[in-house]
Amino acid sequence: MKYLSIIALSILLIGFSACEKFDEINTNPNTPSKVSSTILFTKVVLGMAKYSGDAKQFISQNALPKYVGYANEGIMGSQYNSLGNTDFNSFTLLTNIDKMVEYSEGSNLENSYRGLAKFARAYIFYQATMKVGDIPYTQAGIADAGLQKPAYDLQEKVFEGILNELKEADEYFATGKVFSGDPSTYNGDPEKWRRAVNSFALKVLMALSEKEGETTIQVKNRFAQIVQENNLLQSTADYFGLEYNSVNSYPLYSTNDMFTGRTLLSSLLVSNLNKLHDYRLFYFGEPASVEIKNNKEEDDSTAYVGLDVSLEFEKMNAGHKDGAYSIINLRYQNEIIGEPRMLITYAEQQLILAEASLKGWIGGAAKDYYEEGTRSALEPFKEINTDYAHGRVITQEYIDNYFTGEAAFKTNKDEQLQQVWLQRYLLHFMQDPYESYYQYRRVKYPHFPINPASSLNQNNKEAVPARWLYPTSETNFNRENLIEALERQYEGFDEINKVMWLLK
Repeated sequence: MKYLSIIALSILLIGFSACEKFDEINTNPNTPSKVSSTILFTKVVLGMAKYSGDAKQFISQNALPKYVGYANEGIMGSQYNSLGNTDFNSFTLLTNIDKMVEYSEGSNLENSYRGLAKFARAYIFYQATMKVGDIPYTQAGIADAGLQKPAYDLQEKVFEGILNELKEADEYFATGKVFSGDPSTYNGDPEKWRRAVNSFALKVLMALSEKEGETTIQVKNRFAQIVQENNLLQSTADYFGLEYNSVNSYPLYSTNDMFTGRTLLSSLLVSNLNKLHDYRLFYFGEPASVEIKNNKEEDDSTAYVGLDVSLEFEKMNAGHKDGAYSIINLRYQNEIIGEPRMLITYAEQQLILAEASLKGWIGGAAKDYYEEGTRSALEPFKEINTDYAHGRVITQEYIDNYFTGEAAFKTNKDEQLQQVWLQRYLLHFMQDPYESYYQYRRVKYPHFPINPASSLNQNNKEAVPARWLYPTSETNFNRENLIEALERQYEGFDEINKVMWLLK
């Protein structure tokens, strides 16, 4: 028995040794044993820039700022001023962000990764606080350290932190190196990232315009300083975003009648485009079928009929069945790639500079900023298949001659501001519609149609909601901190008409 035990033990040890050798031989040297900073960088950028919802969510987002209405399938709450719970799902990226920096420490790319980390955090927290008000910030994303229930920071402190992180991102990218794994249009160029960071900082500061002089954040001075340093986007091609492809296809591609044929242009959008003689109308929509039956041509702007999106659902639906309204352009369902997803753009930057100039925050001619921003907004349409332009093609000549009539810069300051705000509104159609909703909350322009008879805003039938509700997950798992935040902001009620610090 003694000898048998020795033999068995020897066989066992040989087996372990063989397994170790087998594992050693079969380890792929090209497969990293731990996730690299490059892989995490890709995940973080995609987490910010990639559209992650489905086609119906895409339409719903565009219905909130009154770009479109939706017929046939059922009432879309966002069209009729109903907002539910948001989520904090983007906070899950915070762990990847921290690991990305950790794995890069000591490398020559560390500053580039740190720059992206600071920018990503600022972007994530901006989107969250704009929806609800106070959010977890200081203690967010440290569940791995044992903190499962983060406290909520005051919105003012969240914005202060966002702007400080953007300043740090600028400094890191200033000394950063070109890196790989960047799925955005910047291809790992730290200089382009730096410009996007500063452009985004201007957007954040303009979002705070109603608090200028009422906060410890030096809104006007910080804005002017960024402009003076001049590390900003330089052309239309400098946008932060993603190009769609055969794997990441356009959200409405191949939806056919399910969504595209039921999505109607709003009269708010159509009427403003017509006033400006803006050819984007022909790229955004299709002529109303009843108008074509009445012998109008597809290049006739009067053939494009918008819907009053506050119209009761039954009446809207009946009009749609009769072909009374323009549906969105068929290119949205036919083109697998479509126009890129553009989240931080030169066009918006210049329009923000125009508003800042009118407010006296910076020097420079507001007219020049307005015209440059509008030209940049029109330029991407030169790349769209002209088969979808209905005979009204946006060319460079058209852009050069755009500023006549209603598009010419006014002489009255209030009218000038409205022109700037309207161009920002038109810019975000099918791109970043929540930003248009945020701008409406701030300046109440353009005037959204409201109909108490159709409104689903139960507590204020004559108002557009001021915010989303907090995530249900917070009610379930972070209730104590949520209640504290509600008490100090909204008299203890989580309700869509409550006004956050930013807007008071």
